[in-house]
Amino acid sequence: MSLEVMLAQEGITLSGTIVENLEHFADLLHEWNQVHNLTGAKSVAAIYDNIIDSLYPLTFIEAPKTLLDVGTGAGFPGLVLAIALPETETVLAEPLKKRVSFLKYASIDIGLKNVKVEAKRVEKVVHAPFDLISSRAVTNTRLLLDLTEKVSDAHTSYLFYKGSRVFDELEDVQHQLDYDIVQKNQRNYLYIKGHA
Repeated sequence: MSLEVMLAQEGITLSGTIVENLEHFADLLHEWNQVHNLTGAKSVAAIYDNIIDSLYPLTFIEAPKTLLDVGTGAGFPGLVLAIALPETETVLAEPLKKRVSFLKYASIDIGLKNVKVEAKRVEKVVHAPFDLISSRAVTNTRLLLDLTEKVSDAHTSYLFYKGSRVFDELEDVQHQLDYDIVQKNQRNYLYIKGHA
């Protein structure tokens, strides 16, 4: 199935150029992954599934002006969101060298002007507070909120891609958060809204 059809089935509408860029990203990742083992997604079809997983929140969040993705890995969700949101200034925080090399190469090869790759842990990133901070499968919610304290403020929203443990994690922090959980397949998207 083509990526365009898959996106349409999820109600995600993107321009033809963006879809082509996402396909290009999938091809690059597939090629690099055979040598460098960057992700468990071993086929282009599996990479497409990860792209859909990364982009699904665009159906319920507002596009931020600035985005920080914590522990981007092979590009999910940060680089994929950066491709889909060319107007959003995106910072990808990733400490592992081979992943950083791929993220930088892919950003240049796809021609993304809105991406900066920070080869460091998120607590070392220096930046004005972000509109949105995203993360997929990095650590628990409370720790993510603590680690990103210096680059967030009351207006910052969070988008965490979680599994079933999200409900246990929220027991630690829920009294101080305004959040929604959007469920899809095995994924729980935790969307914590900033106070605009």
